[in-house]
Amino acid sequence: MSPFLSAYFARIGWQQPVSVDIETLRALHLSHNCAIPFENIDVVMTREIQLDDQCVMDKLVSARRGGYCFEQNGLFERVLREVGFEVRSVLGRVILANPPQMPPRTHRLLLVELNGERWIADVGFGGQTLTAPIRLITGEEQATPHGVYRLMNENNDWVLQFRHHEHWQSMYHFDLATQYFTDYVMGNFWSAHWPQSHFRHHLLMCRHLPDGGKLTLTNYHFTHWQGARAVETVNLPDASALYVVMQERFGLGVDDPKHGFSLTELTAVMAGFDTHPEAGK
Repeated sequence: MSPFLSAYFARIGWQQPVSVDIETLRALHLSHNCAIPFENIDVVMTREIQLDDQCVMDKLVSARRGGYCFEQNGLFERVLREVGFEVRSVLGRVILANPPQMPPRTHRLLLVELNGERWIADVGFGGQTLTAPIRLITGEEQATPHGVYRLMNENNDWVLQFRHHEHWQSMYHFDLATQYFTDYVMGNFWSAHWPQSHFRHHLLMCRHLPDGGKLTLTNYHFTHWQGARAVETVNLPDASALYVVMQERFGLGVDDPKHGFSLTELTAVMAGFDTHPEAGK
């Protein structure tokens, strides 16, 4: 086993053998979601996000930070490839907020081919991200540990949807075209620097739980969800309380010399954020 895989498995608490099969893929997917939080702290701190393998490894694994889709799915792609899966990244256009026109390709997800079947894996979409791979097949409801999803297809344009109460909510469009590292660099730069990017104006975190629940954070608003029900909701009073929640509830590392951050740094960057935002999911 490579030093990289050993470090990654330690990061997610993995102690099982691995095989190139759907059971391993499902278990790795869920373990990743439950161990490595989705977060955009570097964006709000105006730190540049680097996507090369070493930088992603240093931040998400060694420093025990989290990240967003370009980092999360970049890391997971490397893991799956080293285990022996046939996997590559594709890019999607996020439509969760019903934009008035089709947005650019700013979401990275994974296409896995296994025993003649194709699967979509995605560990980087925040609160609504998949927590299990789903078959690349149109119209079939597919259950994951944290919700029911389906894929719709028209003229090679796929749409991922999740069931929200009594209706289907579209998350993103994607196709299976070959992408290159520069495409991820471009999408990452847009996500972090476009003035209207929501990643620039809100602190966002999510960690899924093995029991089907999840923890979310929008600025100072912390919620523990169990399905669609909020079982704990807290408006954190200040950056000090936020700093504690990040570490104790989300398992976030803050002490790394390069990728960590101090309470003073967090306080400064959060000064312009609302301490009582509306709850987000």
